[in-house]
Amino acid sequence: MAPFIETVKSFDQVLITDAGVDTLAFLEAADGVVLMLKELTSLMSSVGSKAFSPVISDIQGNIKKVRDRYNAAPSLSATLEKLVSNENNNKVGSATEGLMWLLRSLAFTCKSFQQAQSNPSDELKVCFTKGYDVTLGPIHRGAGFFSVHGAMMKAAGLMFNTAIGYCPPRKNFYEKLAANPSGEPCPQDKLEKALNDWITALDTIISRMDAFYTKGKHGEIYKAAS
Repeated sequence: MAPFIETVKSFDQVLITDAGVDTLAFLEAADGVVLMLKELTSLMSSVGSKAFSPVISDIQGNIKKVRDRYNAAPSLSATLEKLVSNENNNKVGSATEGLMWLLRSLAFTCKSFQQAQSNPSDELKVCFTKGYDVTLGPIHRGAGFFSVHGAMMKAAGLMFNTAIGYCPPRKNFYEKLAANPSGEPCPQDKLEKALNDWITALDTIISRMDAFYTKGKHGEIYKAAS
């Protein structure tokens, strides 16, 4: 039977054409990230689980904003690029900002797993901290202190750093990703391939959307560290 990592939609199953990134498939894969993070919190203490729950809720909220826009105008939202362009042309909704923040959270997840795969001796706490430092960290730290927005960014940064501090042992989480519904682990090479394919495809989507957002002046997915 398939390991857990293969029971959720992988980003390498998301169709990318000249028109853009398939919206529905992308959202299904993003739903899979939520499920993976819930598996992560299931290994935490009750305090750790509560600390991580706002992170998951934030991701779910941004998925909903994008899905609501798709449902409101499916013919104009077949790809992420079309969704953003048409929403901005019609000056309606908040899906563009929601997608930006969703992509930022996914970038954090992607870079964290890249760290974990590249550094097999590092614990998740270390990998997630490194992932945060090159994705959400510069955004949270770059906000000014003397504004509502700045205060919110600082609070978000504290929330993420607190949650990361409760990451479970790497071994336990990887066993979760490898286990199939019967509880039996899949071969290590199968897990590694599935996870690496997932990471590579997600990184490709984020890089593409970062370029699209920057070119269209819709916002930025990555922010250079100051």
